[in-house]
Amino acid sequence: MNSVKERLLSVLSVDYILIEDQFLDILIYSKTHEEHADHLRRVLELLKKEQLYAKFSKCDFWIREVQFLGHVVNEKGIHVDPAKIEAIKNWTAPKTPTEVRQFLGLAGYYRRFIKGFSKIAQSLTSLTHKDKKFEWGEKQEAAFGLLKQKLCSAPILSLPDGCEDFVFYCDALKQGLGCVLMQREKVIAYASRQLKVHEKNYTTHDLELGDVVFALKIWRHYLYGTKCTIFTDHKSLQHIFDQKELNMRQRRWVELIGDYDCAIKYHPGKAKVVADALSIKEIKKNAYVHYNSPFTLSYQIRSESYNKKL
Repeated sequence: MNSVKERLLSVLSVDYILIEDQFLDILIYSKTHEEHADHLRRVLELLKKEQLYAKFSKCDFWIREVQFLGHVVNEKGIHVDPAKIEAIKNWTAPKTPTEVRQFLGLAGYYRRFIKGFSKIAQSLTSLTHKDKKFEWGEKQEAAFGLLKQKLCSAPILSLPDGCEDFVFYCDALKQGLGCVLMQREKVIAYASRQLKVHEKNYTTHDLELGDVVFALKIWRHYLYGTKCTIFTDHKSLQHIFDQKELNMRQRRWVELIGDYDCAIKYHPGKAKVVADALSIKEIKKNAYVHYNSPFTLSYQIRSESYNKKL
């Protein structure tokens, strides 16, 4: 099976195709009806040429909404799968570290939908540490309930429309790093993580700079090779390239930032601006994106030479 996967991945390395590696699903996505017809023809011809065949009963053609990797994708954007939301609604409070890990595993998979996920989940994450006694209190109950509430009312995330006008806002606190990626006032994704042990000793300047690096790394596939704007409430960061006295860590980070075509700008009212722009009502109102007619091809491959399904 691994050889078949490798062969498929090498054959279908095309921009408009996604391959779900574990289940061997293909998703072909297009912006227009005409473009989709051309994409579909190319893929089917390529599969035929390589003697890889789709099981027709498992194929869905010309659909405008698709469930893929625990998400629902349509012309409005990316949603959390309703089946997963139902599971989260019915999730009872964990009673062991293992149950906490299970909940955080599911919730963490959808962290891109939740602003400040790592900060909210901090009290739950601490319960999974081997050297800490399991004590479920009001703080953990509140975090558990808040995560459930945010997941069940998760906003629609827009799909990127082109590779221009990307903006991200950074907000580093002593509890962790957080950022949000936007394009033309539409939310693309949230990202956050807790601070590592050594990072808790960083100065505010280094935390804010590290947050920028964190965002650039996690969204490299969106931001590398295109212009983007970074907003921060730490004023000195906008002059980081002009600073002469930098420690080794700062030099590494500045060198990494220099690989991107980005401008760092100071925004004193950043927190309020982001909060207003990211309200669920506003997200839903502005969620339209030019992403029409996605097509899913689920299949079992068989090699004609062996004449058997895998």
